[in-house]
Amino acid sequence: MYITKTDPITGEENTLDLDVTAEQLKAWQEGALIQDVMGHLSADDREFLISGMTPESFDKITKSAGG
Repeated sequence: MYITKTDPITGEENTLDLDVTAEQLKAWQEGALIQDVMGHLSADDREFLISGMTPESFDKITKSAGG
């Protein structure tokens, strides 16, 4: 399923083709833990769903925070 999110760091709109179903998205949006519903996704893909951040943006903020 194609998911489009706006990266909060860059402001860019990014689209990823993620291996998720509408039912999985609904379960997560209704309160299920993302790692329980979509544990097959990589941590980067789950972060994208949660925050819209790409791995590159996540690296930028963790490096600037001393991470």
